[in-house]
Amino acid sequence: MQYKTKGVCSREITFDVQNHKVVNVHFNGGCSGNTQGLSRLVEGMDIDEAIRRLEGIKCGFKPTSCPDQLAQALKEYEAGMNCS
Repeated sequence: MQYKTKGVCSREITFDVQNHKVVNVHFNGGCSGNTQGLSRLVEGMDIDEAIRRLEGIKCGFKPTSCPDQLAQALKEYEAGMNCS
């Protein structure tokens, strides 16, 4: 899935889901070390667990962050799956 981020330095997040697990996470833009670390930490994590851990994280005074944007992307993915 491709997700266009909102309100953060990264421009886009791509990821796949296999057996309800997050895999192949890649951020386009953003703080390279942080986004690489986040990508590796969530690799193989259950979607719902990743959302629970990441949703609501803020970056400084911004109302969102790259982790929060990943949670939003995963929620959008799940919503799309429930509509199928």
